[in-house]
Amino acid sequence: MTSGTISAQITDYANRADPYPLYAELRKQPVRREDDGTYLVSTFYEVRSLANDPRLSNDTSNRPPGYARPGQPAEETGLPPSFIFTDPPKHDRLRDTINRPFGPPHSPRFLDGLREELARAVTELLDAFEGKDQVDIVEDFAYPLPVTAICKVLGVPREDEPRFHVWADALASSLDPHAGDDDGLERTQRARQELGAYLSDLIETKRRHPGPGMLSALAPDMTPADLEATAVLLLVAGHETTVNAITNTTLTLLRHPDLLDRFQKDPGLAVPLIEEVLRYEPPVQFVPWTTALTDIEVAGTTIPKGSPVWLMLAAANRDPRRFEDPDRFDPDRKDNEHLGFYTGIHYCFGAPLARIELHLAVPELFRRVKFSRLLEDPPPYRANAVLRGPRHLPVAIEGLTA
Repeated sequence: MTSGTISAQITDYANRADPYPLYAELRKQPVRREDDGTYLVSTFYEVRSLANDPRLSNDTSNRPPGYARPGQPAEETGLPPSFIFTDPPKHDRLRDTINRPFGPPHSPRFLDGLREELARAVTELLDAFEGKDQVDIVEDFAYPLPVTAICKVLGVPREDEPRFHVWADALASSLDPHAGDDDGLERTQRARQELGAYLSDLIETKRRHPGPGMLSALAPDMTPADLEATAVLLLVAGHETTVNAITNTTLTLLRHPDLLDRFQKDPGLAVPLIEEVLRYEPPVQFVPWTTALTDIEVAGTTIPKGSPVWLMLAAANRDPRRFEDPDRFDPDRKDNEHLGFYTGIHYCFGAPLARIELHLAVPELFRRVKFSRLLEDPPPYRANAVLRGPRHLPVAIEGLTA
């Protein structure tokens, strides 16, 4: 395998079901230069170090001319970049502002206050399994729940939630560095325009008539454009990653019946089990939009100024220098400091909400549903190489408990 082919193989749909042999190949050379000048960093300590290095920029405008820029920058959307695609000090200002109504220390009870409604949503979704002998875990469970959560966070009326399903799916493709067919780009652009028009109207309504949710709380402190860009980011990142996390957890447990049996007998295993899934099958596989602001030496290799850098989180999460027997799924793993939600100043903003959803959804799913078998393994995966997860997860079930 040559260095010029491995990123194309990682993004090739043929390898979506099991990219881990490619990641193992990558780790043989912690920093690998691709033929187009991109540098892939794949080992745990090097990824963690670079993710915390101010010499590495998330601002996609620092990319070399002509290089693909995931995330659809301002000139293509009419919006400023969301804070994930900015560097300090702008990043810190935006993130601090956005965090105030979202969680501690300013709003310590906001997320906890969502638990009851999200638990009710979980119950309603599972009640709909009654009388069925097979279900699709994605369409029937994992996909709708995070939409409810994000819409609740933003303050979107419940009746508008179905529209967000379509928009989230289309917009997530913009994060994939090698996605670019004309039909897909047109679909993404159309979804951005529709969502942008919807959010613009909703933000203006929230300014005039404040109500619950982040849009009302942030309207006095942010420009409409920045607030709209933030809402788009929360929809894409907050929805797609949680869908994948729930689905990956379900698939992993069904592939490990001994651990599933143990989990059903001991729901207290939920915390370490979910954290191990975030290491073992992370919903975000890699971060492909960083750029070196100056020459950076990493593991004996110099990454030149201006070079695009991919931080391979999923490869780092299975680095044997950091994790013993890393290809084994082990919820008893100690010191499980994974990169499933990234690290540093760009640590996943929605991680606390995602964990709440996972801890409400996964134990209740396996408490109430009597699973028979996977109907397709491996299941069909989403096209997106960055936000990796099954597009469908059909399973046979034998019943539902109260």
